[in-house]
Amino acid sequence: MKSWKLIFLLFLVAGTAYILTTNVPYQTEEGRIFGTTYRITYKAKKSYAEEIKNTLQAVDNSLSPFNKSSIISKINNNEEVALDNMFTYVYNMAQGVSEATDGAFDITVAPLVNAWGFGFKQGIEPDSATIEEMKTYTGYRKISLKDGKIVKEHPQTMLNCSAIAKGYGCDAVASMLRSNGIEDYMVEIGGEVALKGKNSKDTRWTIGVNKPVEDARQTNELQTVLQLTDCSMATSGNYRNYRFIDGKKYSHTIDPHSGYPVTHTLLSATVIAKECAYADALATAFMVMGLEKAMQFCEQHPEIEAYFIYSDEAGKMQTRETKGFKKYKK
Repeated sequence: MKSWKLIFLLFLVAGTAYILTTNVPYQTEEGRIFGTTYRITYKAKKSYAEEIKNTLQAVDNSLSPFNKSSIISKINNNEEVALDNMFTYVYNMAQGVSEATDGAFDITVAPLVNAWGFGFKQGIEPDSATIEEMKTYTGYRKISLKDGKIVKEHPQTMLNCSAIAKGYGCDAVASMLRSNGIEDYMVEIGGEVALKGKNSKDTRWTIGVNKPVEDARQTNELQTVLQLTDCSMATSGNYRNYRFIDGKKYSHTIDPHSGYPVTHTLLSATVIAKECAYADALATAFMVMGLEKAMQFCEQHPEIEAYFIYSDEAGKMQTRETKGFKKYKK
């Protein structure tokens, strides 16, 4: 009789534990950081809103050029500053992507971006002499990390990690959540996402890729829908961020080699990779490289998958993807 009661008690304890585990709610936190919005959904018994804000603020304090007291701002102002682990990690990854893409990704391109009116300044169309002068102090090989400090060949060189910081922010928040035992989450910052586990419907996370249309009123129109987990995704595109200068349309993607906005037919690049910072940087690099070179890169790096939207010779929208990308389609 005692044995039966013991077995019943064990079943009761196990059943109670199962109910408590399966009834853990999903929390959602929203806000603004890095000049954009974030939305973070995760399965946890309590809110981690404060920890999320602190993590994002730490990234901002390290990498935001719009934060006057950030590490990157002090580097740009040629001030003495101690680098933190965040900056060092992102810097090393950025330089690695620059090497891998033959300079298509370059965090020193900020002066050229500003000159074309996509950064701090509104700008007018720069002449060729201005561009050539700026190219003397832009280029990822003109900076280095020595003894814990950034060393510039030219004091005019400025760093801008905007093409990798959102992705890194996703990685940083995801790491914080995992350190607190959270295994189901979606971290989204400005369209870049880091994902793990399952959503509240017990399925993979559903993520849409926007159709590259210029009309901001059509922002919810999707080109394709994906089901993802245990990976990250980032998208870069030329179709909304552009300027007209003297009646001519210019893309916000600046080719670091030429100093001019890119002019090829690639409209957007979506990259799936393990780390969101890596996917973010590659998506930008692909927009500089163009479709064919980007596809060649993907063939040489099977650890990533990519999806491209481009305009054909007739001006019609077309798509192209890596071999493994279709497994993510809903």
